[in-house]
Amino acid sequence: MIIGLTGGIATGKSTVSSMFVRKGALLVDADAIAREVMLPGHPVLAEVAAHFGPDILGPDGQLNRERLGEIVFNQPQERQALNDITHPAIRREIRDRIQVYEQQHPDSLVIVDIPLLFESGLQAQYDQTLLVYVPAKLQLERLMQRNGLTREQAAARIQSQMDIEEKKSLADYVIDNSGTLDETLHQVEKLWNRIARL
Repeated sequence: MIIGLTGGIATGKSTVSSMFVRKGALLVDADAIAREVMLPGHPVLAEVAAHFGPDILGPDGQLNRERLGEIVFNQPQERQALNDITHPAIRREIRDRIQVYEQQHPDSLVIVDIPLLFESGLQAQYDQTLLVYVPAKLQLERLMQRNGLTREQAAARIQSQMDIEEKKSLADYVIDNSGTLDETLHQVEKLWNRIARL
């Protein structure tokens, strides 16, 4: 089975996906792939630099994420341009990795961690969807604490994504990550056992 795992920013997607991996699931991490396509020498980074200009690269050819972030965060059309360049390559790589897992480990559960699963309309590509959930107020507090942001900065980032309650209504499964790690792990184990019986 292939499960698309998602959540809002600072809801704890990585925590939950690592719990599944410890149980024996295989992970495809969209964020990790997104970082890989932005490494020096990758054709996607070359295309991004061609569009946004050489200022987004450091002297060593590495992407200056802060500089690119300043451009795309304040200009929706530039954020869309970045997505148009990067998303097709990321989706291709996700499909390729799923295919390899299916061939090499046909009986394993594959978790695909995609932050913008519902926003991108990709949920139909997965057997089931799983949302890592925390209430919006707690999400805001965690993001401020984790990234050292003001309330306004954190709220702006959260509001750039689909509302967490709307995501909750779309997901097949929900893991509530607002309690302790043990409580989250208990939910993961319960879901793992349920999926194992399917």
